[in-house]
Amino acid sequence: MGYKNDRTGYQKTLLASRAVIKKDSFAIIPHDGLVKNTIPGFENVDVSILGSPRIGAGFVDYIATFQKGGKHTGFGGDGIETVAYVVKGKLKVTDGKEEDVLETGGYAYYPAGVKMMMENAQDEPTEVFLYKKRYQPLEGYEAHKVVGNTKDQKPEEYEGMKDVLLWDFLPKELGFDMNVHILSFEPGASHGYIETHFQEHGAYLISGEGMYNLDNDWYPVEKGDYLFMASYVPQAAYAVGRGEPLAYVYSKDANRDPEI
Repeated sequence: MGYKNDRTGYQKTLLASRAVIKKDSFAIIPHDGLVKNTIPGFENVDVSILGSPRIGAGFVDYIATFQKGGKHTGFGGDGIETVAYVVKGKLKVTDGKEEDVLETGGYAYYPAGVKMMMENAQDEPTEVFLYKKRYQPLEGYEAHKVVGNTKDQKPEEYEGMKDVLLWDFLPKELGFDMNVHILSFEPGASHGYIETHFQEHGAYLISGEGMYNLDNDWYPVEKGDYLFMASYVPQAAYAVGRGEPLAYVYSKDANRDPEI
């Protein structure tokens, strides 16, 4: 059900949802329940707000489908850093000076103060995961624009596990107060332990299916789901099924000491 599956209006089955919302703790938002939001700057784009401060996040995530001619006239800026990741399709991004075309697996990070203008670069719809956060400056360091594609990177084995792979989007430099990654589990693979840490996450599942431990309860998850994980929430995943890996793109705050 829902606009992402083109299943709206009268239904022939009982209404049900796998959504779990624990404000300031964690959330599972299946794609079935997403609704379209009207947001200034988006034109001819089906966009849903995912993680946000209203759920306890220190950032905002979106999933956006840019239709033919769809665009955003200026994402971020004014102290807000941004990331765009192309789940499927082709997206043109520019800061008004330099232009890049991101294909499936492509991403762009724009530092605070630089607006990202986006436009669908093909006739077919383009699906994009978007992130924004207020940048936390660090004296003597600055972030800079980063553009790349995961297809051009060699992933690293996550904590020495050959069937769990990690891609990093941003350099490990103190100028960046966050990073974005893709974590991929082959069927049967899992985290090595249940993590409990200071950093918060927003994660969009781009393939596969699995079981996710959130605050020591296990939940089924699949491609198209969105997860929010607040600081210190116990978390871990198993990949299940016989098909593609369980993989998700996710954000993580980094390189800053907690403020008091």
